[in-house]
Amino acid sequence: MRFFLIEDDAVVRKMLEKIIHESGLGEVVGQAEDGLHVSIDQLYGVDVVLIDLLMPGLDGIQTIKKLRAQGFTGPFVMISQVENKEMIGQAYLHGIDTYIHKPINRYEVVSVLKRVADYLSVASSLDSIRRLVQTLENTKQPTATNHEPTLEQKARQLLLVLGIAGEAGTADLLAIIRWLFEQEQQGRSIHDLPPLKELYAQTLQRVYKEEPLVQKEIRAMEQRIRRMVLQAFTHLSSLGLADYTNPTFEHFAPRLFDFEEIRLRMQELEAGEKATKCRINVKKFLTAFYMEIKNG
Repeated sequence: MRFFLIEDDAVVRKMLEKIIHESGLGEVVGQAEDGLHVSIDQLYGVDVVLIDLLMPGLDGIQTIKKLRAQGFTGPFVMISQVENKEMIGQAYLHGIDTYIHKPINRYEVVSVLKRVADYLSVASSLDSIRRLVQTLENTKQPTATNHEPTLEQKARQLLLVLGIAGEAGTADLLAIIRWLFEQEQQGRSIHDLPPLKELYAQTLQRVYKEEPLVQKEIRAMEQRIRRMVLQAFTHLSSLGLADYTNPTFEHFAPRLFDFEEIRLRMQELEAGEKATKCRINVKKFLTAFYMEIKNG
């Protein structure tokens, strides 16, 4: 693999370069001490960007947003000693794929980057298969049009992955997804969602024309969605407890939930506790779920 390092500490850059070289993971093809002067032109042929969260000039999150906007599609691996879960959550929301803690630990770096390499290898294989299938379909049906899965189809696939396809709240979630899509089509940002009850009310108004019925159904919808989100939360926590490197757990747990709460739920499950004291951020789940199926 070909790596690019964006890190303001020269010592850390040197350590990472040494670890990557000695472990046979690939080569470091470029470096920068901040994100301000890095552009897409410097990332030509780069597979993975390792980037510090807190840097002078332009921080890690802003740099990722800039490089994504310029067209870089490869994985970002965040490097930081920051433990603020809100900040880490923001980093995942804006496109990091995984995380390396400071101070730098050789074994953690190698383990994380090997998993990234495995992911890229699988993604490349799937892409090759997809192109082959598309070529065969085009050969058989030259006039046929290849259709991308709809947003709802992607949502149903993700429901299966999260272990909640059979939950009562899935129909509510799909209705919210349709509402969010329409909001985006009208130029509104889904990162500025209204309070949940207002969101539920606006979704229900598409089904019930009479306001008393809408108000009556809000509470039921709220309970169904919360139970469904809690089930997804517990499902991912169970996967992480069984195997911390499970790709479904690694990808979705920090994106859909606050990771500190996931860790707490894993501890509860390990202790045999069925009930949970964890705090579930339903709004974060809804936003992240929508972003996953939209960008997936």
